[in-house]
Amino acid sequence: MEDNKDTKSEIYSQRIKAGKRTYFFDIKSTRSNDYYLTITESKKKYKEDGSGFFYEKHKIFLYKEDFNKFLEALETVKDYMKKELVPDFDFENSAENSEEESDSDLKWE
Repeated sequence: MEDNKDTKSEIYSQRIKAGKRTYFFDIKSTRSNDYYLTITESKKKYKEDGSGFFYEKHKIFLYKEDFNKFLEALETVKDYMKKELVPDFDFENSAENSEEESDSDLKWE
């Protein structure tokens, strides 16, 4: 009934550049003003025939009822990686470099 075809309104978006990949964290709303998060991984790939490139995308939809469980699991995995797998990696300096790239990409609507 509505003429506006963009019924999924984007509320907030943050882009993180990470080498050949770019990650997008987008908060969107539904027609009924319910909110959800999409996490998109985008990677530039070249066509096999050499005629150019395309973006390969993978997307996760995260709904509000699962948000806390997702964040808790992500924090647990992050802590395990930092303490058990790569304890000597300098995450703080690595994070500063990523922040410099992504802070200017914040978009508010």
